[in-house]
Amino acid sequence: MSSHAATLADLVRRPSVNPMGRDVSGPEYLEARVGEYLVQRFTAAGLPWARQPVAPGRDNVIARLEATVPGAPVLLWDAHQDTVPAEGMTIEPFAPLVRDGRLYGRGACDVKGGMAAMLVALDRLAAFEGPREATVVFAATVNEEFGFTGAKALARLWSDAPVASDAAARGLVSVRPTAAIVAEPTGLDLVAQHKGAVRWRVRIRGRACHSAFPERGDNAIYRAGRVIIALESLATELLARHPNHPCGPPTLNLGTVRGGSGVNLVPELTVLEIERRLIPGESPQTARDEVIARVAAACDEAHVEHEPPFLESAGLPDDSRSVGAKPWFDRLESYARALGHPGHRTAARYGTNASIYAAAGVPAVVFGPGSIEQAHTADEWIELAQVDAAADTLVGVVTGRSA
Repeated sequence: MSSHAATLADLVRRPSVNPMGRDVSGPEYLEARVGEYLVQRFTAAGLPWARQPVAPGRDNVIARLEATVPGAPVLLWDAHQDTVPAEGMTIEPFAPLVRDGRLYGRGACDVKGGMAAMLVALDRLAAFEGPREATVVFAATVNEEFGFTGAKALARLWSDAPVASDAAARGLVSVRPTAAIVAEPTGLDLVAQHKGAVRWRVRIRGRACHSAFPERGDNAIYRAGRVIIALESLATELLARHPNHPCGPPTLNLGTVRGGSGVNLVPELTVLEIERRLIPGESPQTARDEVIARVAAACDEAHVEHEPPFLESAGLPDDSRSVGAKPWFDRLESYARALGHPGHRTAARYGTNASIYAAAGVPAVVFGPGSIEQAHTADEWIELAQVDAAADTLVGVVTGRSA
């Protein structure tokens, strides 16, 4: 098995499922197994590395490969460790299978394929006999799929607000990087702008009683029903705003509804989970305030509690041609094309860690092997040839020549 395929297989067979806010536990959850693999790999390679604690059992892992020319900039490479859950998959999620040039398994496409490309590129750069024209800081971040907390913790390292637990990691990335490349399945195109999002829970309260006397209670599901209708109306309106934006229009989605404990009880609580996706330039707070106002119009505010957002990020603006970052992104585009891929600069409707780095003053693009069409699927897979091509492209960015 080639180095890129073997590396990807190593990552896939180490489960790193994000609980996605659920009260679940088990050997497949959280990123610790992937983090330990990375530590062992960097130790064996002689690369300086550090853990950055983000939450219990969830550490960013950071490594650094120095440039060999004086005054070189720092490039940040980011790949998140976590995957979405594996329920409902039609293949064995954590037993990587190679067939017809593809590797199958949970996370193979999103985003362990991109992580494998970056790890192999680091190996190739370390062995490269010519000059390395940039220092690479590789960051394997946690909790991208649900909250971006790993990326936010990483961005803290070059800010003015570090915490004591950041000390080791800050030694590797205390200076703001010149540019960031964030691994996601883009088919080796460059996503230069994408949406942001704000997600939160709404608790709608009523009063419980026996269903034999429903008039004595206050049905929280009925109240929630009026809220749901109002949300649907706003969601329809949003689709007509900025319909021609490259990222698509702003959107609103009601993702989950939970309420009631039995058919013979009048429910006292309903919980909704809301997601408002933002086009670049929209304010998360302004967008959330509009939703809150619609909810208030549909339901007495005394019965409604909006929890703080569990995810909040602005969209990714197109800074790919900004001074300083432009030469590196131009190289990324050029080497992708040299390997026979379009290398287009595009926009996306999804969100990534790139928006967090952009907000922290680091121009960022999203780049990696695989297609978003295979991400999160029941038979998730990635073309191994693209993983290899992504690694070669990343090497070209740093060296100025093909590997």
